Amino acid sequence: MKRQMFLPMLGDCPYFCFAESAGWYSGEGRHRAVRSSGEMNKLFNLHLVISGKGYVEWNGKLFCLGEGDAFLYFPGQEQHYYSSEEEPWEIRWVHFYGKGLAAFMTELGFHRTPIWTLKRRGRLEQDLHRLLMELEEYRLLRPAVISEKTYRIITGFTVLAEPLGNKKNQGRAGLITSLLPELESCSHRTFILEEWADKAGLSVYYFCRLFKKITGMTPLEFVTLCRLQSAKQLLLERPELHVAEIARSSGYNSASYFNSKFLESEGMTPTDYRKLMALKGR
Repeated sequence: MKRQMFLPMLGDCPYFCFAESAGWYSGEGRHRAVRSSGEMNKLFNLHLVISGKGYVEWNGKLFCLGEGDAFLYFPGQEQHYYSSEEEPWEIRWVHFYGKGLAAFMTELGFHRTPIWTLKRRGRLEQDLHRLLMELEEYRLLRPAVISEKTYRIITGFTVLAEPLGNKKNQGRAGLITSLLPELESCSHRTFILEEWADKAGLSVYYFCRLFKKITGMTPLEFVTLCRLQSAKQLLLERPELHVAEIARSSGYNSASYFNSKFLESEGMTPTDYRKLMALKGR
């Protein structure tokens, strides 16, 4: 059983990232792909294993992938992967491209290997499903939405992915990734770095260093993004709330400081953002 959608590539793509295709395969025991170097010279290829198992050949080695594992090929890389016939994998996948993506993904270290694993795959699985539904229903009619959903997939993957088979790194990364949902839900509270380092059982120095390596940002930068995301939701969903109330609910005691952080992030004030989104009907 399979579902898949393909879009024509935008000649001069104005977006940081954009999906060329997405799909879902289940029970396809003969699913196999063999691509020579340079064959997909513009597209990233990301697959997430939902269940079952399959295999990826890389640098003369054979890797067995199961539930929660994933592989990511850079544009132009040689590709060889296939499902187990005895235990066919269920996978969700996306091919994507964009300006500056290769440099971005390389800086995060994802050029080192195509083989990864995710301790929690729920968010990425949902985001891949939502992208496929978007392509099936609207095709190219809502390009900004496609770009947004593609970006969620990329960021979700880069935050949660760990090199497959590196038990030492997996254990250390797990200390951080297991705390991310709690840190997000508590972002409106006063952020005390020492408390979160203690929760991970690490020194403040090593906690910050490992957090930056895994997420690409400092703990405070992550908390700030969570607070701004919460504020954006409240600005749209609670029009009766004043900006000062939203600032406090999001973790900012100072409305002026909240305004400056929002302006720095979004290029507009919270009030202007609310007005703009209201005009767009979002």
